[in-house]
Amino acid sequence: MAHAQISKYLPPDINPTKAAIAYGCRALPKLNEELNSEDLLTRQKALMALCDLMHDPEYVYEAINLGFLESLKSLLKDDDDVVRIKTTEVLYIMATHNVGRNGFLENDIILALSFLMDDPYALCRQNLHQAFKYLAQLPSGARGIVDNGLISPLVLKLQREEEKIQELILDTLASCLQEDATEALSSCAVPFFKQKLLSSNKNIRSKAAQALMAISIPLEGKNQVCRHDVIPILVQLLKDEEEEVQANAAGALMYATVTTEGKYAALDSEAIQPLLKLLFSPLIKVRLNATKALTILAEAPEGRKLLQGHVFNFRNLEMDQNEAVRRAAHIAIKVIEWKP
Repeated sequence: MAHAQISKYLPPDINPTKAAIAYGCRALPKLNEELNSEDLLTRQKALMALCDLMHDPEYVYEAINLGFLESLKSLLKDDDDVVRIKTTEVLYIMATHNVGRNGFLENDIILALSFLMDDPYALCRQNLHQAFKYLAQLPSGARGIVDNGLISPLVLKLQREEEKIQELILDTLASCLQEDATEALSSCAVPFFKQKLLSSNKNIRSKAAQALMAISIPLEGKNQVCRHDVIPILVQLLKDEEEEVQANAAGALMYATVTTEGKYAALDSEAIQPLLKLLFSPLIKVRLNATKALTILAEAPEGRKLLQGHVFNFRNLEMDQNEAVRRAAHIAIKVIEWKP
């Protein structure tokens, strides 16, 4: 005769680390209640479940309307490290959606996150810097980071953070500096970026050159790049094995050499030959930035003289598959062949 026996194991579709999600329209309100629970395990499970839901922008929109961001701001101050880590993870997932980024700006999430920049757990800091990176991709998000006075702290963090987090910080700074480089220029950012150009990590070299490109847009940025002898290092990076490093180094030179001092610093560093080699790169960005940098160097009589024997290279680029490269090559030829 058969006997009824209850298994001691959980059903296969039950995850004991996550809160059970209520059915239909009750799902998010119930999770929000659990986020505010006094029971630690309940808060942790609710955050685990929320991490999965926030990949859907519709849930992000609904969560913001239900006041989740206020609950998450409170959890950023929680004494439990797992709660803080999962809270920052939820926020960075929300920041991957445009509706989430707008919600951050409307609910002052930037400042709340910034208090965790010194959190003892690297994963917590990594999550918040990922959130900042995505937020800075929105012009208003970059402006929000600048307005909260976070540029100087981010620059200083480049000296102390792990390499993976340094990459995220450099991405954030590159976006923010295009919006406003004033605070960075008064925070010795250029010497810090110069140091990162010498990193053995190819991603850090590339992103440091990208940040220098952004900080070189204003005149003071161009002057500081010359004053701190960054141009010779950028010229060396034109010969880097990584094409992204080459592209960003050429882009930084393109901005830094607009001034007369910058042009002659690049010519003294023999920038023309490596830039000419980059005209044959398979990467469009490399060809475009190299062409524009050479055009600027051709504005100096010495640069124009050196490039007059290479006009045929630019003629070939006038037939490039990319319209921007074709247009840049046409302008380069006009500058090189200009006669006073």
